[in-house]
Amino acid sequence: MPREQSSSEIGDAEWIDVSVSLYDGMVDWPGNPPVSIRRFHDIERGDSHTLTELSMSAHVGTHIDAPLHFFREGAGIDDMPLDKVIGPARVIEIQDPVSIKPAELEPWSIREGERILFKTRNTPRVWQTGAFVEDFVYISDEAARFLVRKQIALAGVDYLSVGPAEGGSTVHRALLGGGIWIIEGLNLTGVRAGVYNLLCLPLKLKDSDGAPARAVLRPLSRQGETGAVV
Repeated sequence: MPREQSSSEIGDAEWIDVSVSLYDGMVDWPGNPPVSIRRFHDIERGDSHTLTELSMSAHVGTHIDAPLHFFREGAGIDDMPLDKVIGPARVIEIQDPVSIKPAELEPWSIREGERILFKTRNTPRVWQTGAFVEDFVYISDEAARFLVRKQIALAGVDYLSVGPAEGGSTVHRALLGGGIWIIEGLNLTGVRAGVYNLLCLPLKLKDSDGAPARAVLRPLSRQGETGAVV
């Protein structure tokens, strides 16, 4: 059985920021608009105030995918039910170096309504480089269908896509079409498998297919906590 963090190891924990910092020229999905973050006004240049100009896609860094990302009539990010991204969540550590598969998920006894965040070998390697990493660990088509059958509320991954670098739309469609909202671009460094309180709020962009978000976790005692949507 996979090992989760015990309540005795948790103690009086603080919130853990599992978001990626956004910065000028940072890595993004190939073909997306480049990330540009610059000082439009700057006190250091003699301006009366500092003001930053942002230019980027809605799917840069840590972000949430809305159903509209792949479905014309899907819900936009401003229509996201807040209980999808606020509340107990489980971090599951994946050992497979290629993809997340049902065989590795079965022992975790995933339940309906859970928020699941996957920590893979991506975490210690993909955020250490400014180049796009093509061989990241992703959710396989079979695992996506498995999660839909389990009727979880949320799936989170530790790189820029739930699907592979080539042909990832199938995984997105399966999850989003199955009622599962998606967090991509988590940095789970220092986070162990276990139950946490999750807070991940996207920018409220009207009719948008997604939005950058700030995600934080705080460990929960396992006693009395199920990780299910409440």
